[in-house]
Amino acid sequence: MKQELRLSGSGGQGLILAGIILAEAALLDGKLAIQSQSYGPEARGGSSKSEVMISDEEIYFPKVTKPNLVLVMSQEAAKKYVDDLSDAGVLVTDSLFVKDLPTSFKGKVYELPITHTAKTELGKALFANIIALGSIVKLTGLVTEASIIKAVLNRVPKGTEEVNEKAIKLGMSLIK
Repeated sequence: MKQELRLSGSGGQGLILAGIILAEAALLDGKLAIQSQSYGPEARGGSSKSEVMISDEEIYFPKVTKPNLVLVMSQEAAKKYVDDLSDAGVLVTDSLFVKDLPTSFKGKVYELPITHTAKTELGKALFANIIALGSIVKLTGLVTEASIIKAVLNRVPKGTEEVNEKAIKLGMSLIK
């Protein structure tokens, strides 16, 4: 079982870190994982993406070619990074920033209030990436809740562990 995921949005939304955390959680679960990233020359605001492959078997080609799931956290990312998502795939959007869904995609779409939840429940939009991770983990079951929490806590600044763990659980609660 190999799964390919793309986490995309604007620079500064923490999606590169989210991809690293997701790959680390897969490793903690004893799976194989590869993470890659690309972003525009702008430090913040330009488009960015983090791609993660998770597999039970060896990964021979380290690039995502046909994602099973694409997260889009900006309208620009929705235009730029969804084209190769098959209709059997899953599209997760941040409903605060993505208003126009790609018309070419006919698969399952989850329009989630990711950044809105970060702002209203945690007081800061900067937790949106961790909330998105919680949603992805709940949707896919690719990694265990214990490993995603451990991976998050390994990567976040000291003193923010409690709020980041709450962010993971809030993200999971967005999936009904």
